[in-house]
Amino acid sequence: MADAVPPSGTGPLAKREARLAWGLLAPTITAVALVVILPLLAIFWISVKPVKLADLRAPEVVLREDLRGGPEVAGDEATIRYRLRNSSQDQPILAVSFSDVIPIGLVVQSVDERCTLDGRNLTCAFGDWEPGYRETLTFPVLVEQSYLDSGQSPQDSEATIEGRSSNVLTNDSFTLENFARIFNGEEFFEVLWVTLFYTVFGTIGALLVGLFAALLLNKSFRGQGILRGLYLFPYVAPVIAVAFAWLILFDPFSGSANALLIQMGVTQQAINFFGDRPLALIMVTVFEIWRYFPLSFLFILARMQSIDTDMYEAADMDGASPFQQFWYLSVPQLLGILSVLFLLRFIWTFNKFDDIFLLTGGNAGTRTLTVNVYEQAFAISNIGAGAAVAVVIFGCLLVFSLFFLKFISREEGL
Repeated sequence: MADAVPPSGTGPLAKREARLAWGLLAPTITAVALVVILPLLAIFWISVKPVKLADLRAPEVVLREDLRGGPEVAGDEATIRYRLRNSSQDQPILAVSFSDVIPIGLVVQSVDERCTLDGRNLTCAFGDWEPGYRETLTFPVLVEQSYLDSGQSPQDSEATIEGRSSNVLTNDSFTLENFARIFNGEEFFEVLWVTLFYTVFGTIGALLVGLFAALLLNKSFRGQGILRGLYLFPYVAPVIAVAFAWLILFDPFSGSANALLIQMGVTQQAINFFGDRPLALIMVTVFEIWRYFPLSFLFILARMQSIDTDMYEAADMDGASPFQQFWYLSVPQLLGILSVLFLLRFIWTFNKFDDIFLLTGGNAGTRTLTVNVYEQAFAISNIGAGAAVAVVIFGCLLVFSLFFLKFISREEGL
């Protein structure tokens, strides 16, 4: 009988190829883990910790050392002063001690009862310190000529400080208060509604405007390249520049838009486009559509130009109108790219922060979840609550992505 042939993918060569493939992928996987997964896990960890902005640094003993008295000649008296404090107002520091080396030429006359002097080596033990504790030590010294000749100062020898403290980021204290604070009251649902309005209409609007622009430029004509370049301007221009341009254009006191509307008789008084509800939310959504439709335009135009023109010629010969050609021929061919663009733009818009913050700062009913992250973490200095909002954002996007991908798979029969 002939020897049995091992199944494909299970032979020695296949195993070596698999090991080689994993070896080549290892740097990419490591980079993804360091750049994406580890920060994400850190956000989840911080979201269940009672951490404030001031708690990001572990409590430590802060020490300042100087020589007081201004000695000028040998035999003068001076004082070495140590000022110490607990940097934290909330956490104690246990078993605090420090050691220092007295400069040559300074003869210590007396030491604190908590300190010992062995030659020039000074050691002090203080025990446990309460939050915000402060301590000042003074040691009278006699100045010798060797000190004046050396040009040294007590700060030249760095003191060694020891102490144990509990860091809220690494200890075993956990809380769900951050999430309870987020979902408490109607504020969260109002912010969520604003986020969904901004995201859904901003995404759909960018796709529709991008589709319309692609239809306009799908035919060759003179100046087509220049017009394509102009279409890309909103996307490639610096966001801070275009945001302030919009603010100046729609300024209620000196903006050109208000002056034009008043002269045309559309309105009798200036309109505060970015300061009144719900107009401010509509304006930031329009800005989102205007700024990001070029991305949709590029992808849709590239897909439209790859469609076989024979279908349109046959449809034209059969008497199909331009709308029928678009609806029955172009749209089915564009569904794939439109679905991918909708998913990407939805995620990016849901996470958008800089546009709204530059235009309104989250005021006038335009505060989204990402703006709420900034306010909780930095304006209120509650890092834990800000991380909790970020976790909520991640959860919303994960649910949407899974639902969307499942819906697309079912529609495409995958």
